Amino acid sequence: MLVHIKVSPEDLNNIELHKKLIQEKSNHDFKSIVLRKRSIDARQRKIFYQLQYEIFIKKYNEKVYNPNFNDVSKCFHCVHIIGAGPAGLFAALRCIQIGIKPIVFERGKNVRERRRDLAAINKNGIVNKESNYCFGEGGAGTYSDGKLYTRSKKKGNIPEILNLLVHHGAEKDILIDSHPHIGTNKLPNLISNIRKTILKYGGEINFGSKLTDLKFENSKLTSITINNNQSFKIDHLILATGHSARDVFKLLYSKNVKIDFKDFAVGVRIEHPQSEIDKLMYNKVNRGEYLPPASYSLVYNNGERSVYSFCMCPGGIIAPCATEEEEIVTNGWSPSKRNNPYANSGIVVEVKWSDLKDFHQFGPLAGVEFQKSIEKKAWEIASNGQVLPVQLLDKFLQKKSKSIFPPSSYFPGFIEADLSKVFPSFIYNTLKEGFLNFDKKLKGFISPNALLHAPETRTSSPVRIPRNKNFHHPDFFSLYPCGEGAGYAGGIMSAAIDGIRCVDAISNVIKN
Repeated sequence: MLVHIKVSPEDLNNIELHKKLIQEKSNHDFKSIVLRKRSIDARQRKIFYQLQYEIFIKKYNEKVYNPNFNDVSKCFHCVHIIGAGPAGLFAALRCIQIGIKPIVFERGKNVRERRRDLAAINKNGIVNKESNYCFGEGGAGTYSDGKLYTRSKKKGNIPEILNLLVHHGAEKDILIDSHPHIGTNKLPNLISNIRKTILKYGGEINFGSKLTDLKFENSKLTSITINNNQSFKIDHLILATGHSARDVFKLLYSKNVKIDFKDFAVGVRIEHPQSEIDKLMYNKVNRGEYLPPASYSLVYNNGERSVYSFCMCPGGIIAPCATEEEEIVTNGWSPSKRNNPYANSGIVVEVKWSDLKDFHQFGPLAGVEFQKSIEKKAWEIASNGQVLPVQLLDKFLQKKSKSIFPPSSYFPGFIEADLSKVFPSFIYNTLKEGFLNFDKKLKGFISPNALLHAPETRTSSPVRIPRNKNFHHPDFFSLYPCGEGAGYAGGIMSAAIDGIRCVDAISNVIKN
C-alpha cells in the first residue's frame, strides 16, 4: 500500500514523525515502511517535502538487485559499438545481460587519462581534439553534472537503469528522488566500474579508436575502419557517437548515407550567485541547512520560437567544452553536494531550418556549420586559448550596469564583449525577450550580478540520422543510429534507454 505525506524540510529525517503521519493517513497497522519517492515543493511560501511510502504489514526484506550478466567472451554473436558515452555503455551492458558480445570503440581516453586533457584545457587553453569534455570514456555525460531526470518514461525501464547505476557506485538516493543527480565528481568512478563490468564478462573496450571509414555493400554496412588502418567486419553497428562528433556526420554524408537536419538551440550560459537563486525560489534570504541549493526551469515562447533554460546547475561550474582549436563552447556541471557559490544555466533559443538560409548550401549539415560559425566568432573576440566573451545581463539588456564585474566559475578566464557580435539578430533579440519574461516570473532574475557567458551551442545534435521502427537505418539494415548524436536522446537517461532499445532490436534480428 502506498501512502503520501508532507513534511517540512526540518522534519525530512524525522522517521518517527513520518510513521505517525502514515498511521494517521492510512489507518493501518504496519511493521515496515519503505520510502519510494521524494520531491520538494517550493511553489508556495511554505516549502515542504512530498514523500511516498510503501507500508508493509510484515517485516520488509529488501530485495538485492541482480543485473543478470553473462559471460560473453566466447559468444558467436557480437555487436560493434562506436562511442563509450551513456548510449554506448548501456548498450554494452545490455549486450552482456542477453548474451551478446559488445565490442566498443571510443575515440578518446579512459576517465583517468582524460583528466590530464581537461586540466590542459582549463589551465592552458589547450584543446585535445580526441580527449576533452565531450570525447572520452563516459562521453559528455561524465562531466556534465549527472542529471538523471528524463521525460522518456514510456520508452524504457527507468528503474532498471537507475539500479544499474547504483550497482556501479551511485548513491541509492537516485532511486527515490524526483530529479535524481549523481554529481560530476562521482561519475568518473562509476563509469570506470561500468567498464570493469563489461571487461569482466567478456566484452571489449578500445580507447584511442576513432571511426574513420565505413564500407557498404548491397544495402548493408559490411565493415568499418578505425584510425585509418584497422578494418573490422561487422554484422551490427550501433553508432552512438554523441552530439559533437561532427566528423562522423560528415563521413556519413560523404558516403551518401541519408542524414537529416534537426532543430536545435543556441544561446548563452548565465551565472548568478547561488544565494540569489535560493532567495528567488525559496523566498528566503538564507535557505538554511535543510534546503538544497535551488534550481529553476524557465521557458518563454514569443509566438515564433521558444527560449528556455537548459541544464541548470545549482552550486555549479561553467566548463570549456570545445572539441577543436579556435572555437569556444560552454557547458555547466555540479558536484554531488552542489556546494559551489554559483548557479549556472544555459539560456537557449530554438534554431530552425528556415533561420539558416545562409547555410542551406551545406544541406543537412547546415546546423553544424551554423554552430561552428558562432563558436569561431566567440573565439575570435578573445583570441586567447579558451578565454571566452562575457557580458553583464544588465548591459546585454542595455540597462545601466555596475563597472565592477562579478567573479565567474569559468576557470580559463573571460573578456568583456558585446554579445551582439557573437549571435545573429534572431537569437540575440529572442534572448532579450526571454530574459525580460523570466524576470516577470522570477522578479530579480535580471540581477546586476548576472553574467552571460557565450556561447552555449551544443545543447543537442543538429542532425538526425534516420531509422525505422526496427531501429536500423532505412537504407542499411546493419547500421543502428543511437543516442544523442543521432538525434534520439537528450541526456544520460534517454541516451541509456536508447542504447538498450537498439540492442534489444538487434537481439530480435539475431533470434529471427
